[in-house]
Amino acid sequence: MDLNLDTLKREIVEFLESRQLAIFRSSPGTLESTRMVIWDSEHYPDYQMFLDAALKAGVKLILFGVREFEAADIDDLLEQIEELGFDREAQREYQTRLRKLRLHEGSTCSLELAFHHESNLYIYELQPDWFEEFLAVEDEIASTMAEDDMDDGDSLGGYFSKN
Repeated sequence: MDLNLDTLKREIVEFLESRQLAIFRSSPGTLESTRMVIWDSEHYPDYQMFLDAALKAGVKLILFGVREFEAADIDDLLEQIEELGFDREAQREYQTRLRKLRLHEGSTCSLELAFHHESNLYIYELQPDWFEEFLAVEDEIASTMAEDDMDDGDSLGGYFSKN
């Protein structure tokens, strides 16, 4: 779903304040717990349902993380593409995909709500489709980098043991 998270984040803050919930501004993507429970935002995208569950559980503090898409995100990937030495066609394909994403620079690309309850961390997260595309490109490049690292590290330098 292609969402406008900039509008939604303002709406969420107003909703949290109207319910007198304390807002703790956290960094998105840093929530970690051995007991994480992820909200099914694909089938239940309404953040109010998630927050109603928190209220019914007696929660008074909500972790709220927002991330903006920056030009540096794209620039870093473009740099990696050049360093990896992709063939000309692959390089152009990645550059084209990334240039299209420049339209979203400065937009909110990730929104997270979370709360702790009985040793569990409950998380609600939304990302627009265009950011999913960015993450897909990032994963493809990372896997290529990992393959290159394995290729470099696999060699025994011509030596082997006869034991």
